[in-house]
Amino acid sequence: MGSTMEPPGGGYLYLGAVTSPVGTARMLQLAFGCTTLSLVAHRGGFADIQGTFCMAAWGFCFALSGLVVACDFTRLHGCLRLSWGNFTAAFAMLATLLSATAAVIYPLYFTRLQCPPEPAGCVARDFRLAASVFAGLLFLAYAAEVALTRARPGQVASYMATVSGLLKIVQAFVACIIFGALVHDSRYGRYVATQWCVAVYSLCFLATVAVVALSVMGHMGGLGCPFDRVVVVYTFLAVLLYLSAAVIWPVFCFDPKYGMPGRPPDCSRGSCPWDSQLVVAIFTYVNLLLYVADLAYSQRIRFVPTP
Repeated sequence: MGSTMEPPGGGYLYLGAVTSPVGTARMLQLAFGCTTLSLVAHRGGFADIQGTFCMAAWGFCFALSGLVVACDFTRLHGCLRLSWGNFTAAFAMLATLLSATAAVIYPLYFTRLQCPPEPAGCVARDFRLAASVFAGLLFLAYAAEVALTRARPGQVASYMATVSGLLKIVQAFVACIIFGALVHDSRYGRYVATQWCVAVYSLCFLATVAVVALSVMGHMGGLGCPFDRVVVVYTFLAVLLYLSAAVIWPVFCFDPKYGMPGRPPDCSRGSCPWDSQLVVAIFTYVNLLLYVADLAYSQRIRFVPTP
């Protein structure tokens, strides 16, 4: 449930929200996020799905960071029906992943040392270089918050601040990458076996999101059994499911009997099913390793059901 409001007589404004190490990291996030958005929107420019993703990621992170700072500074988070510690930890990890992705994509697709043709010219190049620098600083600011708020081994903390909780955000993020590759002409519907893999990705993603949602909403005690035990059992099942997908997907996509062991020479870059299948295979193994690490860490976590 929501955080407990401050006792009568306490100040309405919490200066630690902007002066503490975590507060300083959040103020830097706002400064770097605003600067990055301004540089790109003013003269840097963006286009296509890559640029739209970067702007959407920066805009989302900036808006949520502003909300977090405002609620923490005014103590209004005590009125919200959610676990504030779990919410801020989950958002910081998600923002770290989004800002890291955007900090890689924007320079890769839009930043060049050579000046683009007029009317953009060298001014646009300079703005794009500056935006790339501030995008990297924005990622470091979010990563700093995750490092500052992460629970240490044996420490009693909110679940999402533990390594297991943070890994849940990464697992869901990797699953989104897998889904993006699946819908990009991966031809997963050809075999029942590859459809099984899609079912594994979907089930594990939904269960992970449910765990995060229960933690953020503060409803971990309403399951009828200890939340940490439920998490361990689910993580163990996810490891088994992902292990099956890690074996089945490569066989039915890259074995000569069912698919193509190498990239077809006549396959156009950017719209090749083989590329999508390779992305799915790589991130299947990434998520398998994340679930294994999660299972190892979840054996020793301790957390409190309220922030």
